[in-house]
Amino acid sequence: MCTKKFDNEKLAQSFEKIMAGNREWAQEVQNDKTGLFHELAKGQHPDLLWIGCSDSRVPANQITGTRPGDVFVHRNVANLCVHSDMNMLSVLDFAVNILKVKHIIVAGHYGCGGITAAMNRKQYGLLDNWLIHLKDVYRVHVDELNAITDLKKREDRFVELNVVEQVANLCKTTIVQNAWQERDDLAIHGMIIKVETGELVDLNVTATQSDNRLEEFFSFD
Repeated sequence: MCTKKFDNEKLAQSFEKIMAGNREWAQEVQNDKTGLFHELAKGQHPDLLWIGCSDSRVPANQITGTRPGDVFVHRNVANLCVHSDMNMLSVLDFAVNILKVKHIIVAGHYGCGGITAAMNRKQYGLLDNWLIHLKDVYRVHVDELNAITDLKKREDRFVELNVVEQVANLCKTTIVQNAWQERDDLAIHGMIIKVETGELVDLNVTATQSDNRLEEFFSFD
């Protein structure tokens, strides 16, 4: 039982639910006979870096059907890959250069709240500084998006185009460009999650060393 004291009963109940979930999970770990968690205690060796949205409906391991230790994860609002975001860059550097992941997936999802927010003129405070990056994506593709009269279809297309742009942003980083100069076993993919079905849809914008069309502009000697 939770020993913390909360004046708010609902706060106490929701916290206890969190801790009860952990106790149940910890018991499963202790009862595990496969040796998985014994091995995980020694270190991690994931093949995949997942850059996804912070939305609670799209957790990486459940979406990919993978176990603990299989996926290195970075999440933020609307799965953005911003070149000035030291958090994202640190995760990317660690994944590519230390863990030597073989795949990076940028995963957007239909019904993304960040995308919806970026499509209107409402102010959200601090979040507006983050949404600027999404609005820039819309600006680049404004003709295509504005030509879509159905607002739901326009939003869905915005979700897709945002993923495409974030894949390109990753490819432009010195981290990825330098890695591609040294090895050919790193691929970057753009995918969309259908929340209602759990399906992961490949946008077919995969980038690898062999088709690195950005090398001329973003790679160093």
